[in-house]
Amino acid sequence: MKTLHLCIIASLFLLSCGGKKELTIPSFKLIPAEKVKFNSFVDCNMAEAWIGDTFRIFPGKYGEDPLWGFSENLKYADGKNAEEVFRKEFSEFTSPDITKNVPPGEPGLHGAVWFETVYQDTTDKTGKTLYAVYHNENYPSTLPWDAVTGYGYKNEKWPQGLKGPSSPAAVCRIGIMKSVDGGRNWENKGIFIEDYQSRLILKPHNTSNTFAGGVGDPSAVACGDYLYLFYGEYGYPRIYEENTWNATTEWSGQCISVARISLNDLDDPVGKARRWDGKGFNAPHDGIGVPIASLQIPRDEGGGPASSPTGGFHWGPSVSWNTYLNCWVMLMGKVTGSSWAGSSIHISFNRNRDLGLAMNSQEWTAPRRLWG
Repeated sequence: MKTLHLCIIASLFLLSCGGKKELTIPSFKLIPAEKVKFNSFVDCNMAEAWIGDTFRIFPGKYGEDPLWGFSENLKYADGKNAEEVFRKEFSEFTSPDITKNVPPGEPGLHGAVWFETVYQDTTDKTGKTLYAVYHNENYPSTLPWDAVTGYGYKNEKWPQGLKGPSSPAAVCRIGIMKSVDGGRNWENKGIFIEDYQSRLILKPHNTSNTFAGGVGDPSAVACGDYLYLFYGEYGYPRIYEENTWNATTEWSGQCISVARISLNDLDDPVGKARRWDGKGFNAPHDGIGVPIASLQIPRDEGGGPASSPTGGFHWGPSVSWNTYLNCWVMLMGKVTGSSWAGSSIHISFNRNRDLGLAMNSQEWTAPRRLWG
Protein backbone atom coordinates (compact mmCIF):
# COMPACT_ATOMS: atom_id res chain seq x y z
CA MET A 1 0.00 0.00 0.00
CA LYS A 2 1.31 3.46 -0.89
CA THR A 3 0.94 6.81 0.81
CA LEU A 4 2.58 10.21 0.42
CA HIS A 5 5.86 11.20 2.00
CA LEU A 6 7.28 14.70 2.29
CA CYS A 7 10.42 15.46 0.34
CA ILE A 8 11.64 19.05 0.54
CA ILE A 9 13.73 20.15 -2.39
CA ALA A 10 15.20 23.61 -2.22
CA SER A 11 17.65 26.07 -3.64
CA LEU A 12 18.30 28.50 -0.84
CA PHE A 13 20.51 30.94 -2.72
CA LEU A 14 20.18 32.71 -6.07
CA LEU A 15 22.64 35.12 -7.65
CA SER A 16 21.16 38.52 -8.42
CA CYS A 17 22.24 40.66 -11.38
CA GLY A 18 24.88 42.33 -9.24
CA GLY A 19 26.25 39.02 -8.02
CA LYS A 20 24.76 39.41 -4.53
CA LYS A 21 23.36 36.28 -2.91
CA GLU A 22 19.68 36.51 -2.06
CA LEU A 23 17.70 34.07 0.04
CA THR A 24 14.75 32.34 -1.61
CA ILE A 25 11.80 30.43 -0.23
CA PRO A 26 12.39 26.66 -0.26
CA SER A 27 10.32 24.57 -2.64
CA PHE A 28 8.92 21.13 -1.85
CA LYS A 29 7.00 18.20 -3.25
CA LEU A 30 5.43 14.95 -2.03
CA ILE A 31 6.67 11.63 -3.37
CA PRO A 32 5.17 8.12 -2.94
CA ALA A 33 6.42 6.05 0.00
CA GLU A 34 5.47 2.87 1.78
CA LYS A 35 2.72 3.34 4.34
CA VAL A 36 3.81 2.95 7.97
CA LYS A 37 1.02 2.28 10.47
CA PHE A 38 1.49 3.69 13.96
CA ASN A 39 -0.05 1.34 16.51
CA SER A 40 -0.37 3.53 19.60
CA PHE A 41 -2.40 6.61 20.62
CA VAL A 42 -1.60 9.70 18.59
CA ASP A 43 -2.93 13.27 18.85
CA CYS A 44 -1.08 16.34 17.50
CA ASN A 45 2.73 16.30 17.90
CA MET A 46 4.72 13.30 19.09
CA ALA A 47 7.66 13.96 21.40
CA GLU A 48 10.86 11.98 20.96
CA ALA A 49 14.54 11.92 21.91
CA TRP A 50 17.72 9.99 21.22
CA ILE A 51 18.98 8.39 24.46
CA GLY A 52 22.47 7.36 23.40
CA ASP A 53 21.91 5.23 20.29
CA THR A 54 18.28 4.50 21.22
CA PHE A 55 15.37 6.38 19.64
CA ARG A 56 12.56 6.86 22.19
CA ILE A 57 9.09 8.22 21.44
CA PHE A 58 6.41 9.42 23.90
CA PRO A 59 2.94 9.35 22.32
CA GLY A 60 -0.43 9.39 24.05
CA LYS A 61 -2.36 10.97 26.85
CA TYR A 62 -2.48 10.65 30.64
CA GLY A 63 -4.94 11.88 33.22
CA GLU A 64 -8.46 12.86 34.16
CA ASP A 65 -10.86 13.96 31.44
CA PRO A 66 -14.59 14.44 32.17
CA LEU A 67 -15.33 14.47 28.42
CA TRP A 68 -13.49 11.33 27.24
CA GLY A 69 -12.72 9.52 30.47
CA PHE A 70 -9.51 8.86 32.40
CA SER A 71 -6.60 7.86 30.19
CA GLU A 72 -3.36 5.99 30.79
CA ASN A 73 -2.30 5.94 27.15
CA LEU A 74 0.79 8.12 27.58
CA LYS A 75 3.52 5.58 26.86
CA TYR A 76 6.99 5.22 25.37
CA ALA A 77 8.73 2.80 23.05
CA ASP A 78 12.34 2.28 21.92
CA GLY A 79 14.10 1.31 18.73
CA LYS A 80 17.11 1.82 16.50
CA ASN A 81 15.29 4.49 14.51
CA ALA A 82 11.88 6.14 14.06
CA GLU A 83 10.60 3.61 11.53
CA GLU A 84 11.36 0.67 13.81
CA VAL A 85 9.56 2.33 16.73
CA PHE A 86 6.56 3.25 14.58
CA ARG A 87 6.12 -0.40 13.60
CA LYS A 88 5.94 -1.65 17.19
CA GLU A 89 2.69 -3.17 18.43
CA PHE A 90 0.68 -1.41 21.14
CA SER A 91 1.64 -4.16 23.61
CA GLU A 92 5.30 -3.20 23.16
CA PHE A 93 4.75 0.31 24.53
CA THR A 94 5.48 0.95 28.23
CA SER A 95 3.75 3.30 30.67
CA PRO A 96 6.15 5.68 32.47
CA ASP A 97 5.79 6.61 36.12
CA ILE A 98 4.24 10.08 35.93
CA THR A 99 3.02 12.67 38.44
CA LYS A 100 -0.57 11.78 39.38
CA ASN A 101 -3.66 13.96 39.34
CA VAL A 102 -4.72 15.55 42.62
CA PRO A 103 -8.32 16.24 43.72
CA PRO A 104 -9.96 19.53 42.64
CA GLY A 105 -9.03 22.38 44.95
CA GLU A 106 -5.63 20.95 45.86
CA PRO A 107 -2.34 22.24 44.40
CA GLY A 108 -0.82 19.91 41.83
CA LEU A 109 -1.56 18.35 38.47
CA HIS A 110 -5.13 18.74 37.20
CA GLY A 111 -6.57 17.48 33.93
CA ALA A 112 -5.06 15.36 31.17
CA VAL A 113 -1.62 15.85 29.61
CA TRP A 114 -0.12 15.14 26.19
CA PHE A 115 3.67 15.33 25.68
CA GLU A 116 4.21 17.47 22.56
CA THR A 117 7.96 18.19 22.66
CA VAL A 118 10.92 16.80 24.59
CA TYR A 119 13.94 19.05 25.17
CA GLN A 120 17.13 17.16 25.98
CA ASP A 121 19.45 18.91 28.44
CA THR A 122 22.74 19.33 26.60
CA THR A 123 24.70 19.64 29.86
CA ASP A 124 23.89 16.01 30.75
CA LYS A 125 26.28 13.93 28.66
CA THR A 126 24.25 10.77 29.31
CA GLY A 127 21.31 12.30 27.44
CA LYS A 128 18.91 11.13 30.14
CA THR A 129 17.79 14.53 31.47
CA LEU A 130 14.65 15.42 29.56
CA TYR A 131 12.04 18.18 29.80
CA ALA A 132 8.64 17.38 28.32
CA VAL A 133 6.52 20.32 27.17
CA TYR A 134 2.93 19.19 27.61
CA HIS A 135 -0.53 20.25 26.49
CA ASN A 136 -2.97 20.21 29.42
CA GLU A 137 -6.78 20.34 29.35
CA ASN A 138 -9.15 21.24 32.16
CA TYR A 139 -12.82 21.97 32.85
CA PRO A 140 -14.80 23.65 35.63
CA SER A 141 -15.10 20.23 37.28
CA THR A 142 -11.33 19.54 37.35
CA LEU A 143 -10.14 23.10 38.01
CA PRO A 144 -13.14 24.84 39.67
CA TRP A 145 -13.22 28.56 40.36
CA ASP A 146 -11.69 29.63 43.67
CA ALA A 147 -13.15 32.97 44.74
CA VAL A 148 -10.30 33.54 47.20
CA THR A 149 -7.45 33.13 44.72
CA GLY A 150 -9.37 34.13 41.58
CA TYR A 151 -8.05 30.98 39.91
CA GLY A 152 -9.94 28.27 38.05
CA TYR A 153 -13.07 28.23 35.89
CA LYS A 154 -16.67 29.21 36.57
CA ASN A 155 -19.34 26.83 35.32
CA GLU A 156 -21.48 29.68 34.02
CA LYS A 157 -22.48 30.03 30.35
CA TRP A 158 -19.90 27.37 29.67
CA PRO A 159 -19.65 26.42 25.96
CA GLN A 160 -20.53 23.02 24.54
CA GLY A 161 -17.91 20.35 23.91
CA LEU A 162 -17.34 17.77 21.20
CA LYS A 163 -19.84 15.20 22.47
CA GLY A 164 -23.04 17.24 22.36
CA PRO A 165 -25.04 19.76 24.40
CA SER A 166 -24.37 18.07 27.75
CA SER A 167 -20.59 17.91 27.23
CA PRO A 168 -18.24 20.75 28.25
CA ALA A 169 -15.58 22.49 26.19
CA ALA A 170 -12.02 22.32 27.50
CA VAL A 171 -9.48 25.00 28.41
CA CYS A 172 -5.90 24.24 27.42
CA ARG A 173 -2.67 25.24 29.15
CA ILE A 174 1.02 24.38 28.68
CA GLY A 175 3.36 22.92 31.29
CA ILE A 176 6.67 21.13 31.83
CA MET A 177 7.65 17.77 33.32
CA LYS A 178 11.19 16.54 33.97
CA SER A 179 12.86 13.14 33.76
CA VAL A 180 16.41 12.26 34.81
CA ASP A 181 16.32 8.64 33.63
CA GLY A 182 15.57 9.00 29.94
CA GLY A 183 11.79 9.24 30.27
CA ARG A 184 10.89 6.29 32.48
CA ASN A 185 9.86 8.56 35.38
CA TRP A 186 8.45 12.10 35.18
CA GLU A 187 8.04 14.86 37.76
CA ASN A 188 5.63 17.71 37.09
CA LYS A 189 7.27 21.15 37.22
CA GLY A 190 4.09 23.12 36.64
CA ILE A 191 2.15 25.24 34.16
CA PHE A 192 4.30 27.94 32.58
CA ILE A 193 1.90 29.60 30.13
CA GLU A 194 -1.89 29.97 30.42
CA ASP A 195 -4.94 32.22 30.15
CA TYR A 196 -7.42 32.83 32.95
CA GLN A 197 -11.21 32.90 33.29
CA SER A 198 -11.49 36.54 32.25
CA ARG A 199 -10.29 35.80 28.69
CA LEU A 200 -12.37 32.69 28.02
CA ILE A 201 -15.04 32.95 25.30
CA LEU A 202 -18.41 31.78 26.62
CA LYS A 203 -22.00 31.36 25.46
CA PRO A 204 -23.64 32.65 23.39
CA HIS A 205 -20.61 33.49 21.25
CA ASN A 206 -18.59 30.27 21.59
CA THR A 207 -20.21 27.66 19.34
CA SER A 208 -17.13 25.83 18.01
CA ASN A 209 -17.65 22.78 20.30
CA THR A 210 -13.95 22.63 21.17
CA PHE A 211 -12.12 25.06 23.48
CA ALA A 212 -13.48 27.76 25.76
CA GLY A 213 -10.09 29.40 25.28
CA GLY A 214 -6.55 29.02 26.45
CA VAL A 215 -3.21 28.14 24.88
CA GLY A 216 -2.11 24.72 23.67
CA ASP A 217 -0.89 22.30 21.00
CA PRO A 218 2.73 23.47 21.39
CA SER A 219 6.03 22.76 19.69
CA ALA A 220 9.27 23.92 21.32
CA VAL A 221 12.81 24.38 19.99
CA ALA A 222 15.99 25.43 21.74
CA CYS A 223 17.83 28.44 20.33
CA GLY A 224 20.65 30.09 22.23
CA ASP A 225 19.82 30.33 25.92
CA TYR A 226 16.06 29.94 25.46
CA LEU A 227 13.38 27.41 24.69
CA TYR A 228 11.05 28.95 22.10
CA LEU A 229 7.46 27.80 22.33
CA PHE A 230 5.17 27.95 19.29
CA TYR A 231 1.56 27.29 20.28
CA GLY A 232 -2.10 27.74 19.43
CA GLU A 233 -3.74 30.89 20.80
CA TYR A 234 -7.48 30.37 21.47
CA GLY A 235 -8.50 33.04 24.01
CA TYR A 236 -9.91 36.54 23.64
CA PRO A 237 -7.16 39.20 23.26
CA ARG A 238 -8.64 41.33 26.03
CA ILE A 239 -11.16 40.87 28.85
CA TYR A 240 -14.13 38.97 27.40
CA GLU A 241 -17.51 40.60 27.97
CA GLU A 242 -20.68 39.34 26.36
CA ASN A 243 -21.95 42.76 25.33
CA THR A 244 -18.67 43.94 23.77
CA TRP A 245 -17.45 40.73 22.09
CA ASN A 246 -16.41 41.19 18.48
CA ALA A 247 -15.53 38.43 16.00
CA THR A 248 -12.77 40.40 14.29
CA THR A 249 -11.25 41.41 17.61
CA GLU A 250 -11.17 37.77 18.66
CA TRP A 251 -9.64 36.68 15.33
CA SER A 252 -6.93 39.35 15.61
CA GLY A 253 -5.48 37.75 18.73
CA GLN A 254 -5.60 34.11 17.63
CA CYS A 255 -3.72 31.62 15.45
CA ILE A 256 -0.12 30.55 16.22
CA SER A 257 1.91 32.57 18.71
CA VAL A 258 5.39 32.32 20.21
CA ALA A 259 6.80 32.67 23.71
CA ARG A 260 10.11 31.81 25.28
CA ILE A 261 11.59 30.68 28.57
CA SER A 262 15.20 30.59 29.69
CA LEU A 263 16.73 27.12 29.70
CA ASN A 264 17.92 27.91 33.23
CA ASP A 265 14.29 28.24 34.37
CA LEU A 266 13.03 24.83 33.23
CA ASP A 267 13.39 23.31 36.70
CA ASP A 268 11.18 26.05 38.15
CA PRO A 269 9.18 27.34 35.15
CA VAL A 270 5.98 28.70 36.71
CA GLY A 271 5.61 32.37 35.82
CA LYS A 272 8.94 32.51 33.94
CA ALA A 273 7.83 32.43 30.27
CA ARG A 274 7.43 35.64 28.27
CA ARG A 275 5.06 35.99 25.32
CA TRP A 276 5.66 38.00 22.17
CA ASP A 277 3.78 41.31 22.46
CA GLY A 278 4.37 42.69 18.96
CA LYS A 279 7.77 44.23 19.73
CA GLY A 280 9.57 41.65 21.84
CA PHE A 281 9.18 38.90 24.42
CA ASN A 282 7.73 41.26 26.99
CA ALA A 283 4.22 39.98 27.87
CA PRO A 284 3.98 37.83 31.00
CA HIS A 285 3.16 34.12 30.90
CA ASP A 286 -0.49 34.88 31.68
CA GLY A 287 -0.67 38.13 29.71
CA ILE A 288 -1.93 39.05 26.27
CA GLY A 289 0.45 38.27 23.44
CA VAL A 290 0.35 38.91 19.71
CA PRO A 291 0.16 36.03 17.19
CA ILE A 292 2.49 35.62 14.20
CA ALA A 293 0.75 37.79 11.60
CA SER A 294 2.02 35.94 8.51
CA LEU A 295 0.40 32.71 9.76
CA GLN A 296 -3.04 34.22 10.26
CA ILE A 297 -5.70 33.65 7.60
CA PRO A 298 -7.04 37.07 6.50
CA ARG A 299 -10.71 37.70 7.18
CA ASP A 300 -11.46 38.18 3.50
CA GLU A 301 -9.84 34.81 2.74
CA GLY A 302 -11.91 32.78 5.19
CA GLY A 303 -10.14 33.58 8.45
CA GLY A 304 -12.23 33.77 11.57
CA PRO A 305 -12.32 33.39 15.36
CA ALA A 306 -11.66 30.07 17.09
CA SER A 307 -15.02 30.27 18.88
CA SER A 308 -16.94 30.17 15.59
CA PRO A 309 -17.92 26.93 13.79
CA THR A 310 -16.98 28.62 10.51
CA GLY A 311 -13.76 30.31 11.64
CA GLY A 312 -10.64 29.45 9.67
CA PHE A 313 -7.23 29.44 11.35
CA HIS A 314 -3.94 27.55 11.53
CA TRP A 315 -3.09 25.54 14.62
CA GLY A 316 -0.90 22.73 15.97
CA PRO A 317 2.57 23.92 14.90
CA SER A 318 5.44 21.46 14.60
CA VAL A 319 8.76 23.30 14.33
CA SER A 320 12.26 21.99 13.58
CA TRP A 321 15.59 23.24 12.25
CA ASN A 322 16.30 21.65 8.86
CA THR A 323 20.05 21.21 8.41
CA TYR A 324 19.75 20.67 4.65
CA LEU A 325 17.71 23.81 4.04
CA ASN A 326 19.50 25.75 6.78
CA CYS A 327 16.21 27.20 8.02
CA TRP A 328 13.34 26.60 10.41
CA VAL A 329 10.42 24.57 9.05
CA MET A 330 6.91 24.68 10.53
CA LEU A 331 4.10 22.27 9.72
CA MET A 332 0.59 23.11 10.93
CA GLY A 333 -3.04 22.12 10.61
CA LYS A 334 -5.89 24.27 9.31
CA VAL A 335 -9.37 24.49 10.81
CA THR A 336 -12.13 25.00 8.26
CA GLY A 337 -15.35 24.06 10.06
CA SER A 338 -17.17 23.17 13.28
CA SER A 339 -15.49 20.92 15.85
CA TRP A 340 -12.18 21.78 14.18
CA ALA A 341 -13.01 20.08 10.90
CA GLY A 342 -10.19 20.19 8.37
CA SER A 343 -7.47 17.67 7.54
CA SER A 344 -5.03 19.66 5.41
CA ILE A 345 -1.39 20.18 6.44
CA HIS A 346 0.41 23.42 5.64
CA ILE A 347 4.09 24.42 5.64
CA SER A 348 6.00 27.62 6.42
CA PHE A 349 9.69 28.54 6.53
CA ASN A 350 11.82 30.94 8.59
CA ARG A 351 15.41 31.59 7.44
CA ASN A 352 16.53 33.35 10.65
CA ARG A 353 18.71 31.03 12.73
CA ASP A 354 18.59 33.28 15.81
CA LEU A 355 14.95 33.48 16.90
CA GLY A 356 15.76 36.00 19.62
CA LEU A 357 17.10 38.75 17.40
CA ALA A 358 14.79 41.66 16.49
CA MET A 359 11.72 40.37 14.57
CA ASN A 360 13.29 37.04 13.60
CA SER A 361 10.74 34.89 15.42
CA GLN A 362 7.94 36.54 13.41
CA GLU A 363 9.38 36.24 9.90
CA TRP A 364 7.61 33.11 8.70
CA THR A 365 6.53 32.69 5.11
CA ALA A 366 2.83 32.57 4.32
CA PRO A 367 1.65 28.96 4.84
CA ARG A 368 1.32 26.82 1.72
CA ARG A 369 -0.75 23.66 1.49
CA LEU A 370 1.39 20.56 1.75
CA TRP A 371 -1.22 17.81 1.90
CA GLY A 372 -4.98 17.33 2.10
